[in-house]
Amino acid sequence: MISRPDIRFAVALALVLPLAGPSTAADVRYESEYSVALGVLPIARLSFNTNVDGDRYRIQGNFKSSGLVEVVREVSAQSEVSGQLSSGRLLPDRYTLDYRSGKKKEVFDIRFSGGDVVEVKVEPKPKPRSGNWVALTEADLKAVMDPIGAFLIPDGTDVCAQRLPVFDGESRMDLVLQPKGVEAFKAGKRKGEAIVCSVRYEPRSGYRKGRKDIEYLKSVTDMEIWFAKTESLKLYAPVYAKIPTRYGTVHVSAERFDG
Repeated sequence: MISRPDIRFAVALALVLPLAGPSTAADVRYESEYSVALGVLPIARLSFNTNVDGDRYRIQGNFKSSGLVEVVREVSAQSEVSGQLSSGRLLPDRYTLDYRSGKKKEVFDIRFSGGDVVEVKVEPKPKPRSGNWVALTEADLKAVMDPIGAFLIPDGTDVCAQRLPVFDGESRMDLVLQPKGVEAFKAGKRKGEAIVCSVRYEPRSGYRKGRKDIEYLKSVTDMEIWFAKTESLKLYAPVYAKIPTRYGTVHVSAERFDG
């Protein structure tokens, strides 16, 4: 079964997709759906509701396991981020993730101000950490991104020349993008050319040294994200992500993109 770090990472990548919806000066309400597969086996469905009102945005996303995954354990996640659009960049105010795996439930609530984390609430409260736990520092929470907005790249920048500092409520990581070429993509009625970036996972803090899931993600060399430019918000957003795990490769595919 996919572990919590693996599936939370997949959910984080999947939840960036709804901001590819249309945008005008008026209110925008946009619903979309996406698929997640482990190899060739469908394992989850995604549904989203995106609202853009002037320079304010709000995204609500739902992830729910399906098919064979639920025979072992039902996994679901509800995520929400809200904030301000400024010069093509997303400045979050608040990010929440309600994650459930079987009977286990975790809720993460992060408040931001000026790109810095100013408050974190986790329920239930984490148990005492062991001696091999890499603790968060105050510096780790400065100039960071939420797991959704991190993957929306402003127009006019080198898409694959990015080091994304991400905090998900527990772990602080850097995701290092490097260019890997271009590929044709199709998502619903949209088709075109996507910029392909390799992704390297570098944990910073908020994790246990030696954990197999973390060590595996650190060693992965064939993780990818494909970005395409949206016509509406003038951002580059993912249309496809490939995430190797110890149990197989997770594929996150947009079934609709940019309306």
